[in-house]
Amino acid sequence: MKYVIDPPRQAALPIRGSSDLFPVHRIYCIGRNYAEHAREMGHDPNKEPPFFFQKNPDNLRTDGKFPYPPGTSDVHFEIEMIVALKSGGRDIKTEDAMSHVWGYGIGLDMTRRDLQGEAKKLGRPWEIGKAFEHSAPATALIPASEIGHPTTGAIWLDVNGKRRQAGDLNQMIWDIPGQIAFISTLFELKAGDIIMTGTPSGVGAIVKGDKLHGHVDGVGDLHVEVV
Repeated sequence: MKYVIDPPRQAALPIRGSSDLFPVHRIYCIGRNYAEHAREMGHDPNKEPPFFFQKNPDNLRTDGKFPYPPGTSDVHFEIEMIVALKSGGRDIKTEDAMSHVWGYGIGLDMTRRDLQGEAKKLGRPWEIGKAFEHSAPATALIPASEIGHPTTGAIWLDVNGKRRQAGDLNQMIWDIPGQIAFISTLFELKAGDIIMTGTPSGVGAIVKGDKLHGHVDGVGDLHVEVV
């Protein structure tokens, strides 16, 4: 079989300490999964079921650079732990969910907040604010076989050496097994899917030249420069 145009390159994340790559199928992002972040965005975390939006696999970037995107003057950072799946399915039981996890990483859900806000007001989808090029800077992944399954530990982000976000993984409203189980009721999860698991409070705007340093205990560090 021949394609009429060259097929796009497979999106992938590197593996720490290896030349191997993790092929990425889809990116699921959970919204408002830390209570204080939900409140700072004007929502009551006690009244909402979980919800997810998607980024595109080729939004990932792993070279430590974030090109400031067009069409916006208000780009925000959101530090998140990434969960990478080695298998999937439909209607996965919560007690079985972690058997599908391959490993973990750290990512930024970069957001054109002004464009997202306009879309919200008009009742339109969020892609214009969330799924733009380079909007998911990320680290290499580390296997769960090496670090286990982090459920507690600090997650934070510094901008130019100043702490802007700080939380703990145990503050997630919906834990990782719950996220996997819930998504699988709506989509058929696949090997290669990754989940961005939510961000603590303190999100804010960046400008060109800013240097971002994110951290998740047990997983590592992410360094990104806005260019």
